[in-house]
Order: sequence, then structure tokens, then C-alpha cells
Amino acid sequence: MEKNFQQRMQQVEGLIRKIENVSDPEARESALALIQSLMDFHGASLERLMEVIAEGGEAGYVIFDKLARDGLVASLLLLYGLHPVDLQTRVTQALDKVRPYLDSHGGNVELLGITDGVVRLRLQGSCKSCPSSAMTLKLAIEEAIYAAAPDVVGIEAEGVSALQPQSGLVQVERPHSNGDVAHSINGNNWEEVGNLQSLAQSAVQIKEVRGRPVLFCRLGEALYAYGNDCPACGQSLASGHLETTNFVCGECGTKFDVIRAGRGLDKPSLHLEPYPLLVEHGLTKIALPPLLANQGAA
Repeated sequence: MEKNFQQRMQQVEGLIRKIENVSDPEARESALALIQSLMDFHGASLERLMEVIAEGGEAGYVIFDKLARDGLVASLLLLYGLHPVDLQTRVTQALDKVRPYLDSHGGNVELLGITDGVVRLRLQGSCKSCPSSAMTLKLAIEEAIYAAAPDVVGIEAEGVSALQPQSGLVQVERPHSNGDVAHSINGNNWEEVGNLQSLAQSAVQIKEVRGRPVLFCRLGEALYAYGNDCPACGQSLASGHLETTNFVCGECGTKFDVIRAGRGLDKPSLHLEPYPLLVEHGLTKIALPPLLANQGAA
């Protein structure tokens, strides 16, 4: 349902761009004026609706909470600046939701503040010897924030200097739709991979996502995702297995720490490629980086 809504919104945006490019200035201005009038009418009606709900007192606030939790309704309210939960609260809730994943990679995040819609963060404790680990944390944070607060203008994240040696600050622009329903951040597409809750504890599974094999590992209640290539021997990890919290390549026997971003235990210079992973309501989403020619281990 939400994907269909996103497609409809993309169609609306495309039609508006066509109207803006109409050569007849009078027709263009009339069409834009009609759109603005409809927006004003709908906005005033929604604002009055919110006032009526608020008059219900405690029962009204229960309704506000339900509206805020509904993705489609929340998007509509945001469009008219009527979301019942303020921006900082939504960002804080998003960070709280992603903290367990950050902790599994030895990281954390601190909200420094929000100014003119720009969220300022500080990443802490990520795997310093593994640049892709810092990137995977940053991507997971971005996805969580933009899902809860699409009205955020941008994100500034300190603590990722390993990815940008010339600067300790990375400016992340808000992603815009380009016709692809899959949410994209910095070239990484977030994909739904279905329910992986049936994966047994201390078990692994290779599952294809967008035609790419991905290694999923479960340790207790935590789920992890990695690229399927062993950085030591270059072979598939399909024949590998878990030993406590370590993944052992079935081809060469090299061991990697699953809960610490796939760091090599036998060879610290090697590490598995971690993929950002979010699980909510039994649905798993993963961010896959774009495939590059001759792409090798970092």
C-alpha cells in the first residue's frame, strides 16, 4: 500500500513538473494557481480536523498517536506541517530504535541538535579499523531518521573521518525520488527481504537480494548481514558455519567476528563486508551498495 502511495506521489510530482514547463504562461499560471488553491483548501480542512480531534482531550491524544504511527497519514500531515509529533521527538525515537543495531557493531550515536531541519549527530565507538563498518552504521542511522522524519533537510554526522580523511564532517543531503520505489541513500538501495525470524539461533542462511547472494547470521535475537565473498580466499561463504560468535569460512577456515562488523580474527586486516540491516514488525530491510567493476575487499 505504501509503495503504491509513493508511486502516486511520484506521478503527481511528474505532472507538476510538466505544468511548470508549459510554454503558455497564462495556462501555466492558472494550473499552478489551481494546485495551490486545492492545497490551501485541503490544508485548512486538515487543520480544522486536527483541532476537532484535540477538543476530545485525552481520547483525542490517543487518536493523534495512532495517526502519527500510520505511515500514509503521517506523510500527509507532514506535507501540510500538521504532524502531531515534533521533529526532535521523531528523530530521537528513530535513534532509539536503531541503537540495538549500532551496539551490535560496537557503535553508538549522540544527537547534538537540530537547526533549520538539519540533524547534527556524533557517531561513537564504531570499528575504526573497518571503514565499511562506519559506513554501515551511518546508513542505518540515515534510513531510520528519514523513515521517521522525511521533513529532515539533511544530516551532518561527526565521527566518520575514516571515510572522509580530509574532513571529520559528512554532509548527507536528503534523498529525492528518481522513479525507483526503493529508498536510496548514497547509492545504496534499501530492499525488503521478507521475514527472517524463522532462521534458527546460531544459524546462517544465504539469501538472494536483487540477484545478489547475501549471508544472514542469527545470534540469539540479533540478525546480521554480510557480503557472500570471503576476503581471505575470495570464495563463497555458503559452506561456512558459526562457532559461538564467529563465522568460519568453509573453504579456507578463516574466522570472522560476526557481532563486531565481521572483523577478521586470524587476519585483522581482513573483514567481511557488513550490510546495514533493520528489522521492524518482523520485516527485514537491507541496504546493498551498488556493484562496482573489480570490486574487492577493503
